[in-house]
Amino acid sequence: MITRLQIRGLGVIDEAVIPFAPGLTVVTGETGAGKTMVLTGLALLAGAKADAGTVRRGNEAASVDGEWLLDADVSAGVIERLADAGAEVEVDRGQAQVLMARVVASEGRSRAFAGGRTVPATVLQEVASELVAVHGQADQVRLRQPERQRKLLDRFGGEFVTRAREAYRETFNEWRASSAELADLVATRSARDREAALLTVGIQEIEALSPEPGEDVDLDRQAARLSHAGTLLGDVMEAHDALVGGESDGGSNRGPEAMASVARAIRAVERAIVVDPALGAVRDRLRDIASLLSDAAADLSGYGSEIEADPRRQAWVEERRSALTGLRRRYGSTIDDVLAWLEQAREAVQGISGDDERVELLQRQVELLRQELVERARNLSARRAEAGRRLSGLVTREMHELAMPEATIDVRVSSVFDPEQFGPSGADEVEFLLEPHAGAGFRPVGRGASGGELSRVMLAIEVVLAGADPVPTFIFDEVDAGIGGRAAVEVGRRLARLARTAQVLVVTHLPQVAAFADSHVVVTKTADGFVTASSVRVVEGDNRVTELVRMLSGLDGSSAGAAHAQELLAVAAQERPIDIATTGRASWGTGELLH
Repeated sequence: MITRLQIRGLGVIDEAVIPFAPGLTVVTGETGAGKTMVLTGLALLAGAKADAGTVRRGNEAASVDGEWLLDADVSAGVIERLADAGAEVEVDRGQAQVLMARVVASEGRSRAFAGGRTVPATVLQEVASELVAVHGQADQVRLRQPERQRKLLDRFGGEFVTRAREAYRETFNEWRASSAELADLVATRSARDREAALLTVGIQEIEALSPEPGEDVDLDRQAARLSHAGTLLGDVMEAHDALVGGESDGGSNRGPEAMASVARAIRAVERAIVVDPALGAVRDRLRDIASLLSDAAADLSGYGSEIEADPRRQAWVEERRSALTGLRRRYGSTIDDVLAWLEQAREAVQGISGDDERVELLQRQVELLRQELVERARNLSARRAEAGRRLSGLVTREMHELAMPEATIDVRVSSVFDPEQFGPSGADEVEFLLEPHAGAGFRPVGRGASGGELSRVMLAIEVVLAGADPVPTFIFDEVDAGIGGRAAVEVGRRLARLARTAQVLVVTHLPQVAAFADSHVVVTKTADGFVTASSVRVVEGDNRVTELVRMLSGLDGSSAGAAHAQELLAVAAQERPIDIATTGRASWGTGELLH
């Protein structure tokens, strides 16, 4: 539960510290006093979007700090999530103390904190979803929406419905994906056939020439050799003769050949080594040079023997180069690119040629998934119908407790088992129907209920859901709007009973509801002619009676109002736990539990 809330610079509240107790806490005050700022502060701690407009004028920022006390076992998931985010959580004797904060700058930026560490606001959202359930007049508006009604029913159904819905959704997604693929194949078959025909032409053209990897580079080299055969042969042989001697110089004396000169140098150095052995290293290098010259001469001789002027070979090479150039213009910048295109084209044609088989396979698969989908949709509908019957009975009983003794709720599930009309959530339309009194007939709750009745219907649903999907803290923002008299007393009584199993915070304008509180917080607005501010305080004893008198009659010092307030408190005292003030735990003796 939340134990403390501190607000600074938020709206009309300059600074306030609000202690929250177990059980039922009500927040009251004049219209415009700033009760909403208390809820706004709680919403910020729950990760709500920051609004710079809520920062009090003249302040650089607004801040909200909250303290929670949690059962370490029940809230283990929350504690683990906070620890993962780097927050420090103190655990002592099975209870964990959690500190969370939010700061909103006047220019709109905000920061979130948990356990003294900066965390993303999404962490607060995740944690708050496990700790707090907030309900206000906006929830009454959403209650009119079919989608909201279906979600409420699914929430009540719990795992019984959730498992069936997840199984249905898995099949639905598979069926929809297979159906989409089948429709695409059928719709694009003609275009894909044309694509296959064009690819086949290219494949045949390339296969007819059968190019080899790197062949274009090799042909370019051959073409250069063939077109310059004479000059190339002369240069090669001249280089060869310069190394070993020969007839390419026409008998002219150009000096000794290189290999002969190196040989003479080696012989001379070997004679010198007799005198100075240190020249051995020079001799070894000269021998290496001789070996390299010999290898080079052999390579030149071999290369020269391959050079010949062959007009027929040259013509063939040029013709082949021209053919390959045509392929390169159409399918790739090099022959290697052309061959890569060829492989891709073959795979594409093979895939397209298998479309007929794929279509047949998909048709069988879609039909099987369709049958499975209908079966799972029927199972989900049956589970929702069963949950709807149970929810109808429980909510009807709660409405009888809320001064609607003849009202009946019918949670109706209607289904159309045509897969073409299915959605991700099933084949069902869920509708909450209300019969205010016997013989009036059932009408949709959004059209068959007044504002006050809708408030009580929403409260009745939440009381039932609290048992099915409990959270530590419930917050109600004027869910009692539009009601009064005996109905208001019953709303207060029901909120008090809900507070037996959870902490309940209620913003209310009804004294009948406020009288049932275990803790009463009053927001008071003051103005000095220049600045408007609100203070927040907990009232007890005579001060609480004074606040109830204000709410009842608006008259200060009214003896009749005080008597009425005392009467309300006496009625409410019968609903209050006997030891909540001393132990923080509700003990209701023989009182009736929620269900």
